[in-house]
Amino acid sequence: MSEQRKPAEEYVVIRHRPGYRLRRVIILVLCTVVAAAAGYAAGLAQGGFRFTSAEASNEQLEARVATLEANYREARQQLVSLERGKLIDEQALNQARKTIVDLETRAGALKSDLTFYKNIMAPSEASKGLQVDRFSLTTDRQAGVFNFKLVLTQVGNNKSYIAGVVAVNIIGVRGGEKEIIALRDLSQDIEALGVKFRFRYFQDVEGKLALPDGFEPLEVQVVAQADGRKSSQAERTFSWDDLTEK
Repeated sequence: MSEQRKPAEEYVVIRHRPGYRLRRVIILVLCTVVAAAAGYAAGLAQGGFRFTSAEASNEQLEARVATLEANYREARQQLVSLERGKLIDEQALNQARKTIVDLETRAGALKSDLTFYKNIMAPSEASKGLQVDRFSLTTDRQAGVFNFKLVLTQVGNNKSYIAGVVAVNIIGVRGGEKEIIALRDLSQDIEALGVKFRFRYFQDVEGKLALPDGFEPLEVQVVAQADGRKSSQAERTFSWDDLTEK
């Protein structure tokens, strides 16, 4: 009798497929390699973009720095030019001011001279004859030494000469007491007690005077005496402070 198969028994039939497992491994490896290559390529692309952006930013910064340096050099040069121009302008302004002061001084002197000559040639009735026109002082380089100038005039009737002597005294205080010193005793330019004069219009008496130690000057007294047919006297007192305050 032949043997019967039991229905409960199962049979598993395994078909043999040569190389199937090997192909799966190869495909998996290829996928892994492709994925890695894609990631590497993406990384390179992103890194290259970042590098390119950083390089472009660096070039822009270098360009801005170069522009700023050029602007700084230009501004510095303009500042130097302005400082030089300011110095030149200040020098020109100071020179212009000095010129104006000199011109004003000369104009004042000319106006004073014009008035002086007008008074001599066309005087008022109250100021005719011998006059003590002015006495001036200017400081010298040496302490206590002054340059003096006395001007005598003949106002009105000056068709003929007028002659005489003029005396100058310095009035002051020394040792608490009043003292009068003749100009002759203070100046080597004056030899006599009275200085002789002879002129038609005016005459100047100039020289230097040196004050003695301890003497405090207060006033300058000038007395001019004309002799002969035009005999007359002119006297005038000047404050020392007024003479030396200029």
